[in-house]
Amino acid sequence: MSQVITIQPITRIEGHASIGITLDDNGNVADAKLNYQSLRGFEKFVEGKPAEEVPRIVSRICGICPWHHHLASNKAVDGCFGVTPTPTGSLLRELMQTIAHAEDKLLHFFFLAAADFVIGPTADYAVRNVIGIAQANPELATRVVKTRQMAKMILDKFSHKTIHPVAGVTGGFAKPLLEAERVDILAKMEEILDFALFTIGFAKKEIFPKYMDAIQTLGVITTGFLGTVDDDGALNLYGGRLRMMRPDGTYTDFDPKDYVDYIGEHVEPNSYGKYPYARFWNEGFSMDLDQPRGIYRSNTLARINVADKIATPRAQAELEEFRSLFGRPTQATLLYHYARLIEEVYACERAIEILQDPDITNPNVRAKVEPGAGRGVGCVEAPRGTLIHDYSTDANGLITRANLIVGTTHNLGPMNMSVNQAARSLIKEGQVDEGILNQIEMAVRAYDP
Repeated sequence: MSQVITIQPITRIEGHASIGITLDDNGNVADAKLNYQSLRGFEKFVEGKPAEEVPRIVSRICGICPWHHHLASNKAVDGCFGVTPTPTGSLLRELMQTIAHAEDKLLHFFFLAAADFVIGPTADYAVRNVIGIAQANPELATRVVKTRQMAKMILDKFSHKTIHPVAGVTGGFAKPLLEAERVDILAKMEEILDFALFTIGFAKKEIFPKYMDAIQTLGVITTGFLGTVDDDGALNLYGGRLRMMRPDGTYTDFDPKDYVDYIGEHVEPNSYGKYPYARFWNEGFSMDLDQPRGIYRSNTLARINVADKIATPRAQAELEEFRSLFGRPTQATLLYHYARLIEEVYACERAIEILQDPDITNPNVRAKVEPGAGRGVGCVEAPRGTLIHDYSTDANGLITRANLIVGTTHNLGPMNMSVNQAARSLIKEGQVDEGILNQIEMAVRAYDP
């Protein structure tokens, strides 16, 4: 008789999800599905609200990456009211975003993902966790905690709220950066960059080479990719053109405000979450492993794949080494972790660049704003993927419609496919144990959902 194996909850992810694996009469995998409860309801919560209030509301969507929702929302409201932020206001927004990226990537790699590689994917789960890592290497654990805290406290000290921020405002930023603050933050970001370079060096030497077989096989699927690039085709986390790359490496660039012409949203009966798909190639939506339709991925590996280059020197050197090993685009799901560390270096370098910009301490941080009717699309790259906020307002500046596509949502289809592939490759003739189930979880964990 068929059997259903349930993994609930999936451990070491940011949120709640489960996996259901159906075995056939021979004990082989007939199907495997990820169940992810992503419904938040904010698209309806904000209707009727003054648009300038919405950036403070939507930061509650996610306590891990509130800055990205906050800033995407601010950009959308800018569009509704037809205002262009001052140059310094935009720089301060991007500074906060890049620091938030640097902090977030340390959280995922060391606190959530690293135990699978440092302790081992089939080790006893009692030690396969962040506490086990701390016991194995107390000095490294102490440095991780202090470095992440440092990044968090930069946000807290300057903006006065590291979680649920309010410092971004329509037309720019709420306060200028003083010279003493600039010097202090710059010194701290240089220290965080040093740790980012140590981390990627450590991973390339001590982690990734040991797991090359798993990297090349576990959760590997064939999809397209989505990310943001600037006018030179370089990686950009704060703004630019969206680039949708097909599985063969060809791509189409488009303005974020036109996303509805390129991205559709599909609903599956087993999920509360929407499944975005590419409208304009391989028409339709299907998560079939052999013939997927419209499936693309977002997040770190996607951004590394779609970008022609990275504009900061150390991250560009890491990208070149990555591509010499794995090509472009690479489909290996576990390489999300490697790509995440390249982005960690970039985020630190970019924050330092912004802090060295002569305009960063200019007191003109906000443009004049008049509420009115309009439509605005705000788009940034959140740690978990491309984040889109799309609002319409009436003549009084009240929200009449909102549509959001959050980072993890782009990856719902791909995560289902990776889980299916991992389960089929690991479970044979009913032979399953806790180590195998954890490896299936690893296919989800790589996406940092």
